[in-house]
Amino acid sequence: MITVLAGGVGAARFLTGLVQLVKQEDLTVVVNTGDDLDLFGLHISPDIDIVTYTLAGIVNDEKGWGIRGDTFNCLNMLKLFGEADWFNLGDQDFATSILRTNMLKNGATLSQVTAKVSHDLGLRLKILPMTDDKVATYVQISEGFVHFEEYMVKRAAKDPVLGVKYVNVDMARPAKGVINAILSSERVIICPSNPIVSIGTILSLKGVREALRKTCAKKVAVSPIVAGAPVKGPADKLLSGLGVEVSAFGVAKLYADFLDGIIIDSVDAVVEKSRIEALGVKVVAGNTLMKDLATKVALAKMTLEL
Repeated sequence: MITVLAGGVGAARFLTGLVQLVKQEDLTVVVNTGDDLDLFGLHISPDIDIVTYTLAGIVNDEKGWGIRGDTFNCLNMLKLFGEADWFNLGDQDFATSILRTNMLKNGATLSQVTAKVSHDLGLRLKILPMTDDKVATYVQISEGFVHFEEYMVKRAAKDPVLGVKYVNVDMARPAKGVINAILSSERVIICPSNPIVSIGTILSLKGVREALRKTCAKKVAVSPIVAGAPVKGPADKLLSGLGVEVSAFGVAKLYADFLDGIIIDSVDAVVEKSRIEALGVKVVAGNTLMKDLATKVALAKMTLEL
């Protein structure tokens, strides 16, 4: 049994390699929902959808999100009516969000919705939202706090980050099965996802970090920072904005209280390896840039071996 903590694109690409080596039935993926937002009257779960679409083999590979070959007729009509035009949602993507919203309105939990969507798309692994409660990640910029998706998509992550807050996290509980999955697993993998607004959101939930410290599972992370910069996304601005060093060492330090090992890129080995090992974390260096299926599988294999 393996439990994986995941964000969006980076996690989905890593999981593409992992499912080539591990039976889906042996995998539980806990996905960040701090990015969830209500838009167009719909509940949208970006990270859950990215992971689900990718593993189902229907994701737009070029973008890393959305559905391959999707059209945007609904969004274009909404733009004509003057509705928000900054969040790109394709027609098939709209269908997923319509289903999710209707099920939630009729009393289903986000976990139940996620299970139905993944099952109907042919997946056999268990995908769990980090919580069935509403938690929203907000980024502080000079003008105040904005939702993370607005910061990243609408504002193109151009603003300096002054702070981050997880709204309602103190009241939220991990979704049913999350804590048990961590405690009962043989391995826990922290995906190469944003350590502040993807993994950090999951870790902020009551009981998750404690479970990671308590479990007998081997806990291994993959650094999303290579040569002092993120492979994708605004992790550098978020880390530096919170006073965290933008490096594999900075990532390892955030997880050091529970982490057994970390995979870092070969380019960082000389500078970072000894620093991270001083934290009590084992280090293996290799190629962490997932450019094709072969490199994704190789990274997953390296992680399992560590």
